[in-house]
Amino acid sequence: MLHSRPAGFPTSAGVLLGLGLGAFFDGIVFHQLLQWHHMLSGWYPLNSLDNVRLNTTWDGIFHSAAYVFVLAGLYSLWQRSRGSEPRWTSGQCIGAVLLGWGIFNLVEGVVDHEILGLHRVNEAVPEGQRIFWDIGFLLWGAAMMVIGAAMARAGVREGVHAEGRLQVR
Repeated sequence: MLHSRPAGFPTSAGVLLGLGLGAFFDGIVFHQLLQWHHMLSGWYPLNSLDNVRLNTTWDGIFHSAAYVFVLAGLYSLWQRSRGSEPRWTSGQCIGAVLLGWGIFNLVEGVVDHEILGLHRVNEAVPEGQRIFWDIGFLLWGAAMMVIGAAMARAGVREGVHAEGRLQVR
């Protein structure tokens, strides 16, 4: 049986998942496990119980936004796969997720760390060393974007080549 042309991978769904997963990683690892910073610790340092409460509330709001991104990505994947037999490559999926995660790191790094000064990546080190952590975070995001875009493009090419072959079920 010949298959009709498969639906292309919904890159927007992968990017939404990457944005959410990047935010969850940031919140869980940097905010909670390492306790390097909290959402507003650049403005409201953790030097009073009121500031700890305020930062914890905003960390929760941040995690809620991450949850919404993940749900939106899953919904988009579900919608795109209904009624068809998707032929998505793992490179397309992983690449789109890395692209979204990299976007998260760059936007969060530039806007929250540098422009707004909400917090820095690592507030546990001396002030003069914090910029190096911020730069590393931005480079990590840029690397994920470049690798993700390359993987997604390669996955599309791989899928196109697979489409050209007769597929029998």
